[in-house]
Amino acid sequence: MGELLKEKICEHCNGSETEFGEIDAIIDYYKGKDGCLIQVLHAAQGVYGYLPLPLQRHIADSLDIPVSEVAGVVSFYSFFSPTPRGKHTIRVCMGTACYVRGGKKIVESLEKTLNVELGGTTEDGKFTFEIARCIGACGLAPAIMIDDEVYKQVTPSKINAILAEY
Repeated sequence: MGELLKEKICEHCNGSETEFGEIDAIIDYYKGKDGCLIQVLHAAQGVYGYLPLPLQRHIADSLDIPVSEVAGVVSFYSFFSPTPRGKHTIRVCMGTACYVRGGKKIVESLEKTLNVELGGTTEDGKFTFEIARCIGACGLAPAIMIDDEVYKQVTPSKINAILAEY
């Protein structure tokens, strides 16, 4: 069902008369409550996978707030994405310990191996590649996360074996 809804979003990129039925019930639940925008955005991204501009417009209209406010929140928080994301999210820790112990080399290796720039999604839609400021695994540095799985003491030579699991 989610894939069909993503197609509907793309069909309506001009923002007119979009149908976002799955999120309307959530908007109705939160509407009028202070600070509800982030909860609505979390729910919408959970349903649709990302937050394209037509969906942001629909949320803004439904909550009676400016689109600029919605877009500002989406662009500020790294959890939210206005573009489709990969099936798996790779986050390379770039906290101090991970950076000092080779985090930058891990980033370079992943960019080359995945053929994608930092912040991008692979052509096959399998991986979205990001950095994290700290994942709380300093004693395991350098560390990466794929989805919720933490990999410790990663080196460029271990990248292919790790990715093979996915």
